Amino acid sequence: MSILSRLFGGGGAPEPRPEAGPEPVEHDGFRIFADPVRDGAGWRVGARIETEVDGAVKVHRMIRADTIENEATARDASLRKARLLIDQQGMRIFDS
Repeated sequence: MSILSRLFGGGGAPEPRPEAGPEPVEHDGFRIFADPVRDGAGWRVGARIETEVDGAVKVHRMIRADTIENEATARDASLRKARLLIDQQGMRIFDS
């Protein structure tokens, strides 16, 4: 890659996003997949929350402004924040 490409952001493939945690965590009938998002030098807290209603899977993507340096710590924080969101809002998280 030429120096001009590196300076102006051309040519390079985007950094792949890590997969969400392999196994969901169950909480009050919801499945939580920790899914922190790479943000510069840190990780933004994020998760995918799912539940099944009448045979259909409902999904909510949670992203928070919190950034954490370590991916493992960001996964833990993502699970903690998702549990709190479920406890506070329940099924309302799926209302648009």
